[in-house]
Amino acid sequence: MVFNYDVVVVGAGHAGCEAAAAAANLGAKTCLITMDMNKIAQMSCNPAIGGIAKGQIVREIDALGGYTGIVTDRCSLQFRMLNLSKGPAVWSPRSQCDRAKFIWTWREILENIPNLQIWQDQARELVVDNQEVQGVKTYYGAEFKAKCVIITAGTFLNGLMHIGRVKIPGGRCAESAALELTESITKYGIRAGRMKTGTPVRIDKRSVNFSLMEKQDGDHNFHKFSYLPTEHTAVSERNNLPCWICYTNTEVHDVLRSGLPDSPLYNGQIQSIGPRYCPSIETKLHTFPDKDEHMLFLEPEGETTNEMYLNGFSSSLPLDIQLTALRKIPAFRNLEIYRPGYAIEYDFFDPTQLTHALESKVVKNLFFAGQVNGTTGYEEAAGQGVIAGINAAINSSKADFTKSKDYPSEISKKQKVDTHSNAGTTLLNNGEPFTLGRNEAYIGVLIDDLVTKGVDEPYRMFTSRAEYRILLRQDDADMRLTERSYKLGLASEERYQLMTSKKEKIKAITDFVANFSMKPSLINPALETLGTTPLRQGCKLEELLGRPQININNITPHIDTLRKELEHVIGDDHRREEIIEAAEIQIKYKGYIYREQQMAEKMIRLENIKIQGKFDYPNMTQISIEARQKLQAIQPVTLAQASRIPGVSPSDINIMLVLMGR
Repeated sequence: MVFNYDVVVVGAGHAGCEAAAAAANLGAKTCLITMDMNKIAQMSCNPAIGGIAKGQIVREIDALGGYTGIVTDRCSLQFRMLNLSKGPAVWSPRSQCDRAKFIWTWREILENIPNLQIWQDQARELVVDNQEVQGVKTYYGAEFKAKCVIITAGTFLNGLMHIGRVKIPGGRCAESAALELTESITKYGIRAGRMKTGTPVRIDKRSVNFSLMEKQDGDHNFHKFSYLPTEHTAVSERNNLPCWICYTNTEVHDVLRSGLPDSPLYNGQIQSIGPRYCPSIETKLHTFPDKDEHMLFLEPEGETTNEMYLNGFSSSLPLDIQLTALRKIPAFRNLEIYRPGYAIEYDFFDPTQLTHALESKVVKNLFFAGQVNGTTGYEEAAGQGVIAGINAAINSSKADFTKSKDYPSEISKKQKVDTHSNAGTTLLNNGEPFTLGRNEAYIGVLIDDLVTKGVDEPYRMFTSRAEYRILLRQDDADMRLTERSYKLGLASEERYQLMTSKKEKIKAITDFVANFSMKPSLINPALETLGTTPLRQGCKLEELLGRPQININNITPHIDTLRKELEHVIGDDHRREEIIEAAEIQIKYKGYIYREQQMAEKMIRLENIKIQGKFDYPNMTQISIEARQKLQAIQPVTLAQASRIPGVSPSDINIMLVLMGR
């Protein structure tokens, strides 16, 4: 049986779901192939979304018109804004989710997207002709012809699970591995490698003594993930189930050390590299031998289930070692578990073989997104999925648009972009790839790091990886990205109007405080009450708000004109707190924001210098041998990208500028 689609997505994890949704919503006839429709967007490890830098990515996905933020808000058990004691550049939302509800919420959304079909099967073979993808074949014997294929297979490619010396083929607990797909891809010249990750034990909460643990509650405020004001994201509906904290001890460590000879990480059974920033408990013992304890977080898996997740105790040690060690923790003396932790090895593909659109440089119209690119985390995967889905839709529209030139009557039927119709009727984004810069989004930083630097260990996003992180805050992802996505045709009219009204209100507030003068005699009593130095002379309200003790909410009761202005500007907008917080960040950090914008603009000049195809790198004797080799391998598109390649020095860049006559 042969099926015809514009875009086929292989794998329905977080990357696959966002990729399929984006492609279909842009009008491409899309098929999402998954081994199990009951495991769509399964949270294979921690049942949580967000965290440091990851939360920013989810807000960017939402601003672009993706669904991860919406699903998370609907399934949230506890929400926290991390790093509030620090500056807003590193504030990061995180939400504990109901694992089962997360799956069914995603499935409900996908099943109701026009142009999107779900097929339960396993992809077996990539079909390629003359280095251009043609589709995929499955184990059921079906052939899916497609203009573009997106591979988002997660940890399933030749997946092998380890529990002590026990090895079980699989992509996830109780789920089979994809055993032939890697080989059908690499035979076309695409390089593959091997990585490792892991997951902790799952605990029966009925066996836990919570009185011996520290309770950790969520936040009770307006923060959430999605910018959309739906009833599903109302903070008042959030369950706010607690998480719990406990610690390992020397007894636990002694038991764990006794099992190291049977640890796949230390007996040679696992050769691949695991994630540096989410190490197993045995790796922690090896890396930090002087520590007598390590913090553990016990987190709910769902609203009604007794299953709980032990964050911080990822392990591939034998089952008996894991259980014996855990029972040395006072709160776990009578512990019962549902299953042990395990490690998993899987195939990935070298991301330096991709363009910034996540299209293969080796096989045309073949895209990769998620852990197959060497990343970790649901959020990084979902962010890649959106970009891959968008660009697959663009490429499929190019294919139909080129074909339609022979049939002008077909294309003349539609003179403008219709964002939720067949991709063949319009040329999306003028046929140009949709990419994000490092100054535009964490997603842009992530993809640029992958395709420019590559990976030698599972990649995890941090705020420290972004050189313009004060421009990439979680509060303004809609301001940065929604207009671009709306012009593309992905973000809805509702999103765009919400963003523009919010922008107007923020500007009205910032303009008001920049021009409103304060008199010492009228404001000094309030300043003393708020614990800050009285004024000696008049100043603008903006200057007062620059003080750490002062914010819009605590100063408003003392300035009647400000109260009236806020009422006039915001009115009955339910986003009052969100708007005030965003305006205040712009006011307090105005100087820092301006400085970073200037830095970004300087780098953009290099981004505008296109160099692809202009240099014969192997014969450029003016630059170092290492630079020649790296430039030849990566083939950077711009001079800015070339400057970020490890091994390419500033002097090499200057020489290239001279050679270009700049």
